[in-house]
Amino acid sequence: MINENTFEERLTALESAKAWSPRVISRLETLLRNGADEALFRINPIRFATERSIAETEAIDLFLHGTAAGLFDMDWLLLCPMCSDVVDSFRSLTDLHSHYHCHLCQSDYEAALDDYIAVTFTVSPAVRRIRFHDPQTLSVEDYAFVYKATSEGLTTDGVPWIEVIKSSIRALTRLKPGTTAALEIDAAEGLLLSIDMESDANFAFVVQGEPATQPQRVPITFSLGACAPNGGTLAPGKVVFEVTNVTTDHTGIFGVLQVPPGGPPGRGMLKFQPYLSGKRLLMTQTFRDLFRSEVIKATEGIAIRDVTLLFTDLKGSTALYQRIGDLNAYMQVQRHFERLLDVTVRHQGAVTKTIGDAVMAAFPTALDAARAGLEMREAVEELNRGRPQRDFILKIGMHKGAAIAVTLNDRLDYFGQTVNIAARVQNLAGGDEICVTEDVHNAPGVADIFAPFVSRRTETELKGVDQPTPVFFIGEARSAQ
Repeated sequence: MINENTFEERLTALESAKAWSPRVISRLETLLRNGADEALFRINPIRFATERSIAETEAIDLFLHGTAAGLFDMDWLLLCPMCSDVVDSFRSLTDLHSHYHCHLCQSDYEAALDDYIAVTFTVSPAVRRIRFHDPQTLSVEDYAFVYKATSEGLTTDGVPWIEVIKSSIRALTRLKPGTTAALEIDAAEGLLLSIDMESDANFAFVVQGEPATQPQRVPITFSLGACAPNGGTLAPGKVVFEVTNVTTDHTGIFGVLQVPPGGPPGRGMLKFQPYLSGKRLLMTQTFRDLFRSEVIKATEGIAIRDVTLLFTDLKGSTALYQRIGDLNAYMQVQRHFERLLDVTVRHQGAVTKTIGDAVMAAFPTALDAARAGLEMREAVEELNRGRPQRDFILKIGMHKGAAIAVTLNDRLDYFGQTVNIAARVQNLAGGDEICVTEDVHNAPGVADIFAPFVSRRTETELKGVDQPTPVFFIGEARSAQ
């Protein structure tokens, strides 16, 4: 049931947060009022946008503002790339870590913000209570197939992996400490494989040969992290696993799967349907503005495999302060910051920080950054129109590569060689010039949008880089020559 007073109060706060496109709020209200419990649990905002014909960026903003208003709780999920299991979930970026172990696959992984870290949204229990708010009371099927799994992971055939698991499972039970469960299975040739959602306890019995004429009874001792026996050979036919949980405080979510000879169809690294990755969220300005308290521990840091960093600087700003005075110059510089922020957001990026009159911004792709750089140059030139002289002359530099995301001085920031190179490349740019590394220039689509502009390539020595770095300088439009 909806808590009407709380719902109306928080929905009103969401409505007033910004100017939304028509019907966006009403579509969300319909979901919150009429959606099934499953639809309100770990909502994927990218899927929400696709299904309701809403721009992705607006859908992401919608759920971020909705979380700030108290309509949703935000979850950071660690996903297994082999089985799409939700290995762990966190309500705060503060608790997120990159090292994780999947009990189902019995494999260890290193997560990066680019992939296998998904951000989802669940309706707040203060607004509407759903059964997934209380996982300990869920049916074993809900726990295994919804709470501990995601439907975003697809096989090579495009089938959700969770559906493969559902079709393969022959027994599933909640195994409490000190209890025994008799799991009866009609075994076919292949493999009978057990799983525990909460530990590495498992067995694997090969099924082959002539069919058995009598039920085969197999006693199994289940302990934390192990089954005994953990394998053997069985004949096709009826099998009864008598599984005894000898632990004192561990409840297993225990299942037995029938795996055909050669393994399940489409087995391998899964392809995931689009979801809101940690990388994209950190490069969303709304997240950085609304959730400043979200931090990544400095001792941990989380890798980003591919980020494009853009640095800007105003040439001659010291002379501007001397010429028109500190207050007037400060106001003018703030106008320039506002323009650059608007452009950054419009091209899927986020301003990481400002340093003096310089900006550092991060973008998910080099093409986003390149488009933003060209528009920044135009936006700053508009500020010069009608002024006695060109007070704003922008220098821009870009580089792409891996970085470490971490929080220092109460701000989410990026560190590493990619950051250093991007900053040094910006120093090479002249007034009204964009300087990019070859990695940026060769990224998909970038050379095409730079083609209408005068450009030159050179190699230069950068501090801290062992070999000469190829860079491109992008100047004025060719038609302006």
